[in-house]
Amino acid sequence: MSASAPRTFEVRHVQLARAVFAAIAAVMITFSPDHSAPLGLSVFSGFAIATGLVFLLAAWLVHPTGARWPSMLLGIVYVAAGMVAGVTALRSTLMFFAVVIAWAVASGLVETVVGARTLRAARADAAAPGRSEGRDSLTIGIVTLVLAAGLLLVPAQYALQYHIEAAGETFTLTGIVIAVGVFGGYAAIVAVYLAIAGFSPRRAAPVADATSAAGAAGSGPAAPAGPAASAGSAASAQDDASGQIA
Repeated sequence: MSASAPRTFEVRHVQLARAVFAAIAAVMITFSPDHSAPLGLSVFSGFAIATGLVFLLAAWLVHPTGARWPSMLLGIVYVAAGMVAGVTALRSTLMFFAVVIAWAVASGLVETVVGARTLRAARADAAAPGRSEGRDSLTIGIVTLVLAAGLLLVPAQYALQYHIEAAGETFTLTGIVIAVGVFGGYAAIVAVYLAIAGFSPRRAAPVADATSAAGAAGSGPAAPAGPAASAGSAASAQDDASGQIA
């Protein structure tokens, strides 16, 4: 698809699709009483693969030639992480921490760098598009890096037993329960932010201004008549006067 051809899908559609899959992941974790590693990896696998496919499709349906590499790179990172997390036989607490942290670092760095470069280009050229997309990408990248930092601070083997008198039971708060809950909170934040970004109005590209300027230049003041045209007009006036005297 050429850069000048009109597109059916825009960046806002990518953001809304990402928001939907992030919201599904957040709801599944929030309303599930089981925050174990198998459940967390299962939810993450579906979220990552679905979001990765959105990025890969967006590389051809949304972005022009020459600007597809960020979407393709993110799609590869998401799909690869989702496929690794989908291996049932390998699902464990350490695997959840390793896969999710590695994915968060890789995808967070890519989105942060892409967003910063887009914003820098938009500041250098006021007519350059993508200011809002760059800001959104930078924000999501930073939030994803914060997720990686938060998971690094959670000990994988952490276990705390506590007793609730009203329930008459003893429970255990483990590191994987905290980690899965943190990922669910991250998914909720991403879903809300991308949904707001997707529905927010965008500033139209200044195409109309350029067209108006070109039209004004084409319809400028007429050039003054040359000396030959002035002499011809004077001769015509003298002929008319002679005819009236005769």
